[in-house]
Amino acid sequence: MGTPDFAVPALAALLDSSHDLVCVYTQPPRPAGRGNKLSKSAVHRYAEQHGIEVRHPKSLKKAEAQADFAALDLDIAIVAAYGLILPKQILEAPTYGCLNIHGSLLPRWRGAAPIQRAIMAGDTKTGIDIMQMDEGLDTGDILREDTTPITSTTTAQSLHDTLADMGARMVTDVVNDIAMDTPPTPQPQSNDGMTYASMLSRDDGRIDWRQSAQQIERQLRALTPWPGVWCMSGDERLKVHAARITKGSGAPGEIIDKDMTIACGADALTLTSVQPQNRKAMDGRSFINGSKWNLGDRLD
Repeated sequence: MGTPDFAVPALAALLDSSHDLVCVYTQPPRPAGRGNKLSKSAVHRYAEQHGIEVRHPKSLKKAEAQADFAALDLDIAIVAAYGLILPKQILEAPTYGCLNIHGSLLPRWRGAAPIQRAIMAGDTKTGIDIMQMDEGLDTGDILREDTTPITSTTTAQSLHDTLADMGARMVTDVVNDIAMDTPPTPQPQSNDGMTYASMLSRDDGRIDWRQSAQQIERQLRALTPWPGVWCMSGDERLKVHAARITKGSGAPGEIIDKDMTIACGADALTLTSVQPQNRKAMDGRSFINGSKWNLGDRLD
Protein backbone atom coordinates (compact mmCIF):
# COMPACT_ATOMS: atom_id res chain seq x y z
CA MET A 1 0.00 0.00 0.00
CA GLY A 2 1.89 3.04 -1.26
CA THR A 3 1.82 5.86 -3.75
CA PRO A 4 4.97 7.94 -4.52
CA ASP A 5 8.54 7.07 -5.54
CA PHE A 6 9.46 6.54 -1.88
CA ALA A 7 7.38 3.34 -1.82
CA VAL A 8 8.75 1.80 -5.03
CA PRO A 9 11.99 0.28 -3.62
CA ALA A 10 9.99 -1.56 -0.95
CA LEU A 11 7.55 -2.83 -3.58
CA ALA A 12 10.47 -4.00 -5.73
CA ALA A 13 12.15 -5.74 -2.80
CA LEU A 14 8.96 -7.58 -1.82
CA LEU A 15 8.42 -8.67 -5.41
CA ASP A 16 11.95 -10.09 -5.46
CA SER A 17 11.44 -11.90 -2.15
CA SER A 18 10.11 -15.41 -1.60
CA HIS A 19 6.75 -14.06 -0.44
CA ASP A 20 3.58 -13.91 -2.49
CA LEU A 21 2.64 -10.29 -3.17
CA VAL A 22 -1.01 -10.55 -4.16
CA CYS A 23 -2.16 -6.97 -4.66
CA VAL A 24 -1.11 -3.31 -4.62
CA TYR A 25 -3.20 -0.45 -3.21
CA THR A 26 -2.37 3.09 -4.30
CA GLN A 27 -3.94 6.53 -4.69
CA PRO A 28 -6.24 7.01 -7.72
CA PRO A 29 -4.80 8.60 -10.88
CA ARG A 30 -4.75 12.39 -10.61
CA PRO A 31 -4.71 15.20 -13.20
CA ALA A 32 -1.14 16.37 -13.79
CA GLY A 33 0.89 18.50 -16.16
CA ARG A 34 -0.22 21.28 -18.46
CA GLY A 35 -2.84 19.13 -20.12
CA ASN A 36 -4.27 17.91 -16.79
CA LYS A 37 -4.18 14.36 -18.07
CA LEU A 38 -4.78 11.62 -15.52
CA SER A 39 -1.45 10.38 -14.20
CA LYS A 40 -0.91 7.10 -12.37
CA SER A 41 1.23 7.02 -9.24
CA ALA A 42 4.79 5.70 -9.30
CA VAL A 43 3.66 2.60 -7.40
CA HIS A 44 0.76 2.08 -9.81
CA ARG A 45 3.07 2.19 -12.83
CA TYR A 46 5.62 -0.16 -11.28
CA ALA A 47 3.00 -2.70 -10.24
CA GLU A 48 1.40 -2.73 -13.68
CA GLN A 49 4.78 -3.24 -15.32
CA HIS A 50 5.23 -6.35 -13.18
CA GLY A 51 1.77 -7.80 -13.63
CA ILE A 52 0.48 -7.13 -10.11
CA GLU A 53 -3.19 -6.31 -9.54
CA VAL A 54 -3.65 -2.63 -8.67
CA ARG A 55 -6.55 -1.21 -6.66
CA HIS A 56 -7.05 2.52 -6.12
CA PRO A 57 -10.12 3.24 -3.99
CA LYS A 58 -10.72 6.87 -3.06
CA SER A 59 -11.39 5.81 0.52
CA LEU A 60 -11.18 2.73 2.72
CA LYS A 61 -13.99 3.83 5.03
CA LYS A 62 -16.84 2.18 3.15
CA ALA A 63 -17.92 -1.35 4.02
CA GLU A 64 -17.50 -2.54 0.43
CA ALA A 65 -13.85 -1.44 0.28
CA GLN A 66 -13.17 -3.08 3.65
CA ALA A 67 -14.82 -6.32 2.54
CA ASP A 68 -12.76 -6.37 -0.66
CA PHE A 69 -9.58 -5.93 1.39
CA ALA A 70 -10.54 -8.62 3.91
CA ALA A 71 -11.29 -11.05 1.05
CA LEU A 72 -7.60 -11.01 0.09
CA ASP A 73 -7.00 -13.08 3.26
CA LEU A 74 -3.60 -11.47 3.83
CA ASP A 75 -0.92 -12.50 6.28
CA ILE A 76 0.47 -8.98 6.34
CA ALA A 77 0.15 -5.59 4.64
CA ILE A 78 3.08 -3.22 4.07
CA VAL A 79 2.33 0.51 4.01
CA ALA A 80 4.69 3.21 2.70
CA ALA A 81 3.52 6.77 2.04
CA TYR A 82 0.10 5.56 0.98
CA GLY A 83 -1.79 8.76 1.72
CA LEU A 84 -5.09 7.31 2.96
CA ILE A 85 -6.22 6.75 6.55
CA LEU A 86 -6.51 3.04 7.38
CA PRO A 87 -9.62 2.34 9.50
CA LYS A 88 -9.52 -0.22 12.28
CA GLN A 89 -11.21 -2.79 10.03
CA ILE A 90 -8.33 -2.53 7.54
CA LEU A 91 -5.60 -2.52 10.21
CA GLU A 92 -6.94 -5.70 11.77
CA ALA A 93 -7.76 -7.65 8.60
CA PRO A 94 -4.31 -9.21 7.93
CA THR A 95 -3.16 -11.93 10.32
CA TYR A 96 -0.11 -9.90 11.40
CA GLY A 97 -1.67 -6.49 10.83
CA CYS A 98 -0.22 -3.60 8.84
CA LEU A 99 3.42 -2.50 8.99
CA ASN A 100 4.45 1.04 8.10
CA ILE A 101 7.78 2.21 6.69
CA HIS A 102 8.26 5.62 8.28
CA GLY A 103 11.05 8.03 7.37
CA SER A 104 12.08 9.33 10.80
CA LEU A 105 13.16 8.19 14.25
CA LEU A 106 9.82 8.13 16.01
CA PRO A 107 8.34 9.81 17.97
CA ARG A 108 10.24 12.67 16.28
CA TRP A 109 8.50 13.79 13.11
CA ARG A 110 5.26 11.88 13.14
CA GLY A 111 3.22 12.92 10.14
CA ALA A 112 3.38 13.58 6.41
CA ALA A 113 6.72 15.29 5.70
CA PRO A 114 9.39 13.90 8.06
CA ILE A 115 12.26 14.09 5.56
CA GLN A 116 11.88 17.78 4.79
CA ARG A 117 11.08 18.80 8.37
CA ALA A 118 14.17 17.04 9.71
CA ILE A 119 16.46 18.95 7.33
CA MET A 120 14.73 22.27 7.98
CA ALA A 121 15.08 21.80 11.74
CA GLY A 122 18.82 21.17 11.50
CA ASP A 123 18.63 17.57 12.77
CA THR A 124 21.96 15.74 12.52
CA LYS A 125 20.47 12.29 12.05
CA THR A 126 17.28 10.56 11.02
CA GLY A 127 16.37 7.06 9.88
CA ILE A 128 13.69 4.48 9.20
CA ASP A 129 11.30 2.93 11.66
CA ILE A 130 9.31 -0.18 10.77
CA MET A 131 6.18 0.30 12.83
CA GLN A 132 3.21 -1.87 13.72
CA MET A 133 0.33 0.39 12.75
CA ASP A 134 -2.46 1.29 15.14
CA GLU A 135 -5.28 3.82 14.93
CA GLY A 136 -3.09 6.73 16.02
CA LEU A 137 -0.93 8.94 13.80
CA ASP A 138 2.41 7.10 13.64
CA THR A 139 2.02 5.99 17.25
CA GLY A 140 2.42 2.22 16.88
CA ASP A 141 5.11 -0.04 18.33
CA ILE A 142 8.54 0.01 16.66
CA LEU A 143 9.70 -3.33 15.23
CA ARG A 144 13.01 -2.21 13.73
CA GLU A 145 15.00 1.01 13.52
CA ASP A 146 18.11 2.16 11.68
CA THR A 147 19.74 5.58 11.42
CA THR A 148 21.53 7.70 8.83
CA PRO A 149 23.30 11.07 9.24
CA ILE A 150 22.03 14.41 7.95
CA THR A 151 25.02 16.49 6.84
CA SER A 152 25.48 20.05 5.64
CA THR A 153 25.07 18.85 2.06
CA THR A 154 22.06 16.54 2.55
CA THR A 155 19.10 17.44 0.35
CA ALA A 156 15.52 16.23 0.51
CA GLN A 157 16.10 14.20 -2.66
CA SER A 158 19.31 12.52 -1.46
CA LEU A 159 17.79 11.72 1.95
CA HIS A 160 14.58 10.48 0.31
CA ASP A 161 16.56 8.01 -1.80
CA THR A 162 18.69 6.82 1.11
CA LEU A 163 15.68 6.24 3.35
CA ALA A 164 13.64 4.55 0.60
CA ASP A 165 16.43 2.01 0.07
CA MET A 166 16.85 1.51 3.83
CA GLY A 167 13.12 0.96 4.23
CA ALA A 168 13.04 -1.64 1.46
CA ARG A 169 15.83 -3.65 3.08
CA MET A 170 14.48 -3.35 6.60
CA VAL A 171 10.86 -4.22 5.87
CA THR A 172 11.90 -7.28 3.87
CA ASP A 173 14.01 -8.46 6.82
CA VAL A 174 11.06 -7.96 9.20
CA VAL A 175 8.69 -9.89 6.93
CA ASN A 176 11.27 -12.69 6.65
CA ASP A 177 11.56 -12.83 10.44
CA ILE A 178 7.79 -13.02 10.86
CA ALA A 179 7.58 -15.77 8.26
CA MET A 180 10.29 -17.73 10.15
CA ASP A 181 8.31 -17.33 13.39
CA THR A 182 11.05 -15.15 14.89
CA PRO A 183 9.31 -11.76 14.85
CA PRO A 184 11.07 -8.70 16.30
CA THR A 185 10.06 -7.64 19.79
CA PRO A 186 7.72 -4.62 19.60
CA GLN A 187 9.05 -1.52 21.35
CA PRO A 188 6.31 0.87 22.53
CA GLN A 189 6.82 4.50 21.59
CA SER A 190 7.28 7.23 24.12
CA ASN A 191 5.78 10.66 23.57
CA ASP A 192 8.93 12.31 24.90
CA GLY A 193 10.52 14.38 22.14
CA MET A 194 7.47 14.02 19.89
CA THR A 195 7.27 16.46 16.98
CA TYR A 196 4.79 16.69 14.12
CA ALA A 197 5.86 16.87 10.47
CA SER A 198 2.92 18.72 8.95
CA MET A 199 2.13 18.45 5.26
CA LEU A 200 4.07 20.85 3.03
CA SER A 201 2.52 23.76 1.17
CA ARG A 202 3.93 26.36 -1.22
CA ASP A 203 3.92 28.89 1.61
CA ASP A 204 6.56 26.80 3.41
CA GLY A 205 8.94 27.81 0.64
CA ARG A 206 8.63 31.57 1.16
CA ILE A 207 11.88 33.08 2.39
CA ASP A 208 11.91 35.22 5.52
CA TRP A 209 15.19 37.15 5.27
CA ARG A 210 15.01 37.84 9.02
CA GLN A 211 16.02 34.24 9.57
CA SER A 212 19.69 33.29 9.62
CA ALA A 213 21.47 32.31 6.41
CA GLN A 214 21.86 28.83 7.90
CA GLN A 215 18.11 28.46 8.40
CA ILE A 216 17.31 29.64 4.88
CA GLU A 217 19.98 27.39 3.36
CA ARG A 218 18.44 24.40 5.16
CA GLN A 219 15.03 25.46 3.87
CA LEU A 220 16.48 25.45 0.36
CA ARG A 221 17.96 21.97 0.71
CA ALA A 222 14.73 20.65 2.23
CA LEU A 223 12.20 22.14 -0.18
CA THR A 224 13.93 21.87 -3.56
CA PRO A 225 12.49 20.83 -5.99
CA TRP A 226 9.06 20.81 -4.27
CA PRO A 227 7.37 22.96 -3.15
CA GLY A 228 10.32 25.20 -4.04
CA VAL A 229 11.85 28.19 -2.29
CA TRP A 230 10.97 31.73 -3.31
CA CYS A 231 10.74 35.39 -2.45
CA MET A 232 9.07 38.40 -4.01
CA SER A 233 10.97 40.54 -6.51
CA GLY A 234 8.68 43.54 -6.70
CA ASP A 235 5.33 42.17 -7.84
CA GLU A 236 6.80 38.93 -9.22
CA ARG A 237 7.82 35.69 -7.58
CA LEU A 238 11.53 34.87 -7.75
CA LYS A 239 12.40 31.20 -7.29
CA VAL A 240 15.71 30.34 -5.63
CA HIS A 241 17.22 27.04 -6.76
CA ALA A 242 20.67 27.20 -5.14
CA ALA A 243 22.62 29.40 -2.74
CA ARG A 244 25.68 29.37 -0.51
CA ILE A 245 26.23 30.87 2.92
CA THR A 246 28.48 33.92 2.84
CA LYS A 247 29.89 36.30 5.42
CA GLY A 248 28.18 39.67 5.14
CA SER A 249 25.80 42.00 6.88
CA GLY A 250 23.04 44.46 6.17
CA ALA A 251 19.33 44.88 6.69
CA PRO A 252 17.49 41.57 6.16
CA GLY A 253 16.74 41.19 2.42
CA GLU A 254 19.29 43.82 1.36
CA ILE A 255 21.31 43.19 -1.81
CA ILE A 256 24.91 43.72 -0.68
CA ASP A 257 26.92 42.81 -3.80
CA LYS A 258 26.54 42.26 -7.56
CA ASP A 259 26.74 38.47 -7.17
CA MET A 260 23.29 38.79 -5.57
CA THR A 261 24.38 38.25 -2.02
CA ILE A 262 21.45 38.94 0.30
CA ALA A 263 21.81 39.94 3.93
CA CYS A 264 19.94 37.71 6.37
CA GLY A 265 19.14 37.88 10.06
CA ALA A 266 22.64 36.46 10.58
CA ASP A 267 25.28 36.22 7.84
CA ALA A 268 24.23 36.31 4.18
CA LEU A 269 23.31 34.12 1.23
CA THR A 270 24.74 34.36 -2.28
CA LEU A 271 22.00 33.25 -4.67
CA THR A 272 23.81 31.13 -7.26
CA SER A 273 20.72 30.06 -9.23
CA VAL A 274 17.45 31.98 -9.45
CA GLN A 275 14.46 31.87 -11.76
CA PRO A 276 12.37 34.97 -12.39
CA GLN A 277 8.67 34.48 -13.07
CA ASN A 278 8.02 33.08 -16.60
CA ARG A 279 11.75 32.98 -17.40
CA LYS A 280 14.57 30.44 -17.33
CA ALA A 281 16.91 29.90 -14.41
CA MET A 282 20.10 31.99 -14.30
CA ASP A 283 22.91 32.88 -11.91
CA GLY A 284 22.39 35.73 -9.48
CA ARG A 285 24.81 38.15 -11.18
CA SER A 286 22.96 37.76 -14.50
CA PHE A 287 19.68 38.45 -12.75
CA ILE A 288 21.02 41.62 -11.12
CA ASN A 289 22.53 42.84 -14.40
CA GLY A 290 19.23 42.44 -16.24
CA SER A 291 16.87 43.73 -13.55
CA LYS A 292 15.88 46.99 -11.93
CA TRP A 293 17.51 45.99 -8.64
CA ASN A 294 20.54 47.89 -7.30
CA LEU A 295 22.91 47.47 -4.39
CA GLY A 296 21.17 48.53 -1.20
CA ASP A 297 17.69 47.59 -2.42
CA ARG A 298 15.77 45.14 -0.25
CA LEU A 299 13.86 42.06 -1.35
CA ASP A 300 10.52 41.52 0.35
